[in-house]
Amino acid sequence: MIKVFVNGSFDILHAGHIRLFNYAKSLGDHLLVAIDTDERISKLKGPKRPINFLADRKLLLENLKAVDAVWSFDSDEELEDIVRIYSPDIMVKGSDYSGGRIIGEQYCGDIVFLDRTNDSTTAKIQHIINR
Repeated sequence: MIKVFVNGSFDILHAGHIRLFNYAKSLGDHLLVAIDTDERISKLKGPKRPINFLADRKLLLENLKAVDAVWSFDSDEELEDIVRIYSPDIMVKGSDYSGGRIIGEQYCGDIVFLDRTNDSTTAKIQHIINR
């Protein structure tokens, strides 16, 4: 069984996320998605985030065809532990992470970088505000 791993906030699901999950799942047999807790998102993105709380984000992700499991984490250390425990064959990251530090990279077989489109949750939120 080939295990694939993706992580992120996934606050407001959009087409870019679906493309990411479908691509990641196409690389293996089991896709684990790790998501930031609400507290972590607030620390990283500001007090008005997340838009969707952890339980709702988890429910949405668990019901996507490509996603096999969803775990949450509250710190870099917890994220590293998840990667260590899951021990993925492949980790999929956005191309913006290429050349940078990737948490848990020592516990995965390979890292595949996916070119990011112009889709971003922050951009979607700003678009809604501007309307």
